[in-house]
Amino acid sequence: MPGTLYVVATPIGNLDDASPRALRVLAQASLVACEDTRRTAQLLERFGLKVPTVSCHRFNERERLTELLERMHRGQDVALVSDGGTPGVSDPGRLLVEAALDAGLPVSPLPGPSAVATLLSASGLPADRFVFEGFLPARPGERRRRLRTLRGESRTLVLFEAPHRLIDTLQDLAAIFGERRIVLGRELTKVHETVLRGSARELAEALATPVRGEITLALAGAEAAEAAGADEAQAAALRGAWSDALAASGGDRRDALRRAAKALGMGRAALWRRLEELGEDTGR
Repeated sequence: MPGTLYVVATPIGNLDDASPRALRVLAQASLVACEDTRRTAQLLERFGLKVPTVSCHRFNERERLTELLERMHRGQDVALVSDGGTPGVSDPGRLLVEAALDAGLPVSPLPGPSAVATLLSASGLPADRFVFEGFLPARPGERRRRLRTLRGESRTLVLFEAPHRLIDTLQDLAAIFGERRIVLGRELTKVHETVLRGSARELAEALATPVRGEITLALAGAEAAEAAGADEAQAAALRGAWSDALAASGGDRRDALRRAAKALGMGRAALWRRLEELGEDTGR
């Protein structure tokens, strides 16, 4: 019988959040594939587990696939973990899960801690429907373009952000989202856990600099009128970018699509579909 790939959610901070089932699976696994072997070693040591580990992170995940799949084909169970939370959710792991499924190997998920669910549960914001955006683009221009496309989203938004970019992101949020209510979680479940509530401007003023720790943000969705206004503004921006790109390309619609997509920070296929919906002549 082939081995199973267990996708194991692990604590995002407080190690006591590890579930009995997760610990049992880790103890029985032939190998633990982890984002950072040093971080996982702390978890294993805390509970007296002696299991071989191997690194499987975003820089080497593809190269690890053959070795890990061969182990499972030989009947060995492999436990996949990230540094904290659920593998594959803004963490490495998706490629291994996909490869195991393609190879016909059993994949078994173990639910557990998640920074997204943890912050939402204490945010006071609607969580019956929400949008998880992960990390925003690191480049300021791309980040602002992405935020503008999200301004009209009526569902609660959840984002991750790196501490060294947080203040810049809050300033962008203040400029684009205005006084929208935001909940910021820093170092959730850890000793220095902090949950702040307010507008982007208020949060930027309340934070000590430099900011340290892992950051999760939850933003209130747009009201219906604001969402409609944002849709109209986005349509106007798309039409304007398309018109400028057409002029710059001398009427070459293929080149204009490339130029407009770059200016807006969108994929060409997505931009083309949106322009078609708006009734613009894309030449296709």
